Amino acid sequence: MTQEGSAARSRARLFGAVALAMQIMMTVETARAQETPEVTAGQVDEIVVTAQRREENIQDVPLSVATIQSDQLQTIFDAGGDITALATRVPGLYAESSNGRVAPRFYIRGLGNTDFDLAASQPVSVIVDDVVLENVALKSTPIFDIQSVEVLRGPQGTLFGRNTPAGIIKFSTVKPSNEFSAQASLSAGSYATVNFDAGIGGPIIPDKLAARVSLLYQHRNDWIDNGFTGENNAYGRYDEIAARGQVLLTPTEEFSALANIHYRRFEGYGAAAVFRANILGPGNNDLNANFQRDTVFLDAGGGNYAQYRGWGSSLKLDYDFGGAVLTSITAYETTEGSSRADVDGGNPGGPGFIPFPSDTQDSLNLDQWTQEVRLASSGSGPLSWQVGGFYFDSDFTVLTEGFTFPPPTLVRHKNQSWAVFGQASYKLTEAFKVTGGVRYTEDDKQFNVIGGSPTNDRSVSDERVSWDVSAMYEVASDVSLYGRVASGFRAPSIQGRDVAFFNPPSVAGSEKILSWEAGFKTQLADRRIRLNGAVFTYTVTDPQFTAVGGSGNLVQLLNANKGKAWGFEVDSEFRPVENLTFTAGVSYNNTKIDDPNLAVGICAQCTVTDPLVTIAGTPRALVDGNPFPNAPEWIVDVTARYAIPVGDGEIFAFTDWAYQGYTNFFLYQSKEFYSDGQFEGGLRIGYAKRDGSFEIAAFARNITDEENVKGGIDFNNNTGFVNEPRVFGLSLRTKIN
Repeated sequence: MTQEGSAARSRARLFGAVALAMQIMMTVETARAQETPEVTAGQVDEIVVTAQRREENIQDVPLSVATIQSDQLQTIFDAGGDITALATRVPGLYAESSNGRVAPRFYIRGLGNTDFDLAASQPVSVIVDDVVLENVALKSTPIFDIQSVEVLRGPQGTLFGRNTPAGIIKFSTVKPSNEFSAQASLSAGSYATVNFDAGIGGPIIPDKLAARVSLLYQHRNDWIDNGFTGENNAYGRYDEIAARGQVLLTPTEEFSALANIHYRRFEGYGAAAVFRANILGPGNNDLNANFQRDTVFLDAGGGNYAQYRGWGSSLKLDYDFGGAVLTSITAYETTEGSSRADVDGGNPGGPGFIPFPSDTQDSLNLDQWTQEVRLASSGSGPLSWQVGGFYFDSDFTVLTEGFTFPPPTLVRHKNQSWAVFGQASYKLTEAFKVTGGVRYTEDDKQFNVIGGSPTNDRSVSDERVSWDVSAMYEVASDVSLYGRVASGFRAPSIQGRDVAFFNPPSVAGSEKILSWEAGFKTQLADRRIRLNGAVFTYTVTDPQFTAVGGSGNLVQLLNANKGKAWGFEVDSEFRPVENLTFTAGVSYNNTKIDDPNLAVGICAQCTVTDPLVTIAGTPRALVDGNPFPNAPEWIVDVTARYAIPVGDGEIFAFTDWAYQGYTNFFLYQSKEFYSDGQFEGGLRIGYAKRDGSFEIAAFARNITDEENVKGGIDFNNNTGFVNEPRVFGLSLRTKIN
């Protein structure tokens, strides 16, 4: 690590410590202010989550949960952002993608997967309306007409399945009801950016039948020039259209049926990631003179064109027997599409030295079926419980085409899994509750080469028991402590992309995790402060890592011996006076690869700082002690909203800021491929009715126009890709409840 890097990491630690100290000081000062009669304030709102498959106050849930409410979510997406815009918006959550607006990669508490292949498995699950979206293309599903987002940190293997050792991102859409409601949000800004998010629903037959329709439209014009071809505005355009229809049938008080059908169409030039050759270093991670935000120098990639189309449906049935509710959820998802890119990020003349061209396209055709049945207790007794079963079936093909090399190769991935689970909570006293759960899972995967390369089939299988135990104690009114120990696993994985390059597929065995955490849930100062936090440590046995790129240009799965991590996260909301609200969150993750013999391929041109060994005539880096890839040490997020009452409305200002500390991109460490000290901010200033029925505001996203490197491509030059540009615009929102 260079002196500059060490100093940056010290600054990051100081930043996080200051943020945590500020939260503690706010708590103390507001507790003092509570005793001063002239200070008035509103209380923080109650947050209801479904982290344990039943509605509960977030303060009563014995695990680390963070939420993003619908208004804040719309603000994040004002500039037409995709799902990766959630990165760093809550402590412990990170997201990035080298595939543009498809195939995002998620990380919670530092644990994730850097694999860019369309068959990649991830230890973070994405769940929308109780349906798991397993494939990386499904995880890019557009987010619209959303009630809330929950981020469940740590293993969730009891209630939510096999591939959840890191955690879950759980989206809940607005559902039909017997009360008419509607909302619409329209924003327009720089680069002809448009974001339209709307939903309308209500009763068709009062108390018997209700429906809701939701729509999303996102657009941006081309805005990036191609300096190699001389074409102006060659890249950057995208169009995202999505729709959802839901029907709720309640013929009796005991029975309900909720049907959901949804559709997505996405396409654009530059919608695949726009790679930029040799913009990093050399010898540091700074953007150099080769970088121009609005210009690239590409000779291939077919315009970096991406397109995806898909639809899905689900049927949720509930029957209340009196004392217990039986639930069935049947779901189907299908999607197909492709993404092409000039991967080397340049042309034979540069920028910088590019030893050979690379132009590739991956295409996906996928079907996924899931079925869940569970029986859960209802009522308010000291014992609550639920038992159930789950079935998963996924079948998809991936076509890899190299327009310079190699020939097209088509492979097929099949995955079947089933599980049974149970969980119970018992209140030993009014103040003390214990919870325990267990799940048995069997998982089978098959990989077949269909054409373009020699047959090289593989199959893997495993069966595991996941469990968790927690205890929660109410120390005083609005102050609780909890502890949790949980196990989980990620099923064996097969990575077949290298078959297209005449290499065998790589296989990784199951990844197992044991996690310990202790935390607190508090509401202080007459409930004007919510302050929740947790400390954690976990050990991953046989962690599945992916050696991406390197001078051999391979994408290889591997199991390290162990991975270890520890850290903390704090979430807070603070209302010192009625019209002023702050939120602040901070997380620290210390992750470390524990494997003295693990050696991986290195970059072609960067400056590797790890010890090097030569294996079969090729240099390799020993990565023992390195942090997990794309695991930010520090994440800090802060928001503030202040309003001045005007008649039945208010003039308001809202700002949000997110900070990302030291983040290493790959398994090896180098002077070029990492980021540190990055931040972005947003601002909204406008007028709103106090009942939430209308709002008009001017907004800016990435208001300071930060140029942040979000990742790299390392196999033949120091290629990087960067964040979204600054967007100014106007936003209109309306809501009827």
